[in-house]
Amino acid sequence: MLITTQDEFADYTISKTLGLVRGNTIRARHIGKDIMAGLRTLIGGEIIEYTKMLAESREQAYDRMVAQAEELGADGIVCVRYTTSSVMAGSAELLAYGTAVKLLKNKN
Repeated sequence: MLITTQDEFADYTISKTLGLVRGNTIRARHIGKDIMAGLRTLIGGEIIEYTKMLAESREQAYDRMVAQAEELGADGIVCVRYTTSSVMAGSAELLAYGTAVKLLKNKN
């Protein structure tokens, strides 16, 4: 599966647009991680607990988007984007989305 944030692939032609695909996850903060993050804000530096949580969330949303594209028989996903939104206090949604497409390799 080829995936890009661009609207096309240099070596491929989009032969068919299959539609919007998306994957999301909603994560809540953990009280133990909040305590550690609070301590880190006092001394400065990266808040590793949140960095790890967001990286895992992005990966899960991405994997779900790809799985949906595979179900449609896609060869690629173009115009991939990520967005976040607050769901309630202490939790947020991370959404990955793009357009599933069928591709033809360009002849050189």
